[in-house]
Amino acid sequence: MTQMHVASKRRSEAADETPARERILDAAFVAFTEAGFAETSTLAIATQARVSKRELYALVGNKKDMLVACISARAKRLKAPTDLPAPRDRVALARTLSAFGAQLLREISDPAVISVLRLAIAEAVRAPEIARTLESIGRAPSRDALIETMANAPSHGLVHGDPAEMAEQFGALLWGNLMVSLLLGVAERPSPREAARRARNAAAAFLKLYP
Repeated sequence: MTQMHVASKRRSEAADETPARERILDAAFVAFTEAGFAETSTLAIATQARVSKRELYALVGNKKDMLVACISARAKRLKAPTDLPAPRDRVALARTLSAFGAQLLREISDPAVISVLRLAIAEAVRAPEIARTLESIGRAPSRDALIETMANAPSHGLVHGDPAEMAEQFGALLWGNLMVSLLLGVAERPSPREAARRARNAAAAFLKLYP
């Protein structure tokens, strides 16, 4: 047996050890992002995952169920930090916003998340459920957490304004044109240091807008 055949056999054996459901979702995500949701068939996914269509439906469900599962796994990265302290002064608020912003930048700029966002945009007309799923699982919880932080700040006399508007303003300061550039593939993912710097600058600019 040639070395090439041995290597191929080893890869096949290693892949067979991967749980079938995981193989299905990996194959589905690749197919959705490369060919589009509407054009991808369950047969193509089953073939790539080396399972029968019966297994595919039993382990995951129909094509929409696969899409939701793929997005759910990756959209969790959009969620905000859960261990941030409640700010009691403006210095603490700046730290909270900086930590919040840095994590959002790191997680949302992840290539897997950017692929999901591109998929939602590409299929917005033919499959609007993609965008709705992404909104409910990922973006909405993150936005709500930021709004909650902003809502607590006025009670301590730190800033004054509508929490939703303040959250939107901070998001705009944090991202600038970066998201569009990432989606277009004309910008690189920011390093952890760059993400921290952008978040600090956004927090400082926000506090200047809301003295």
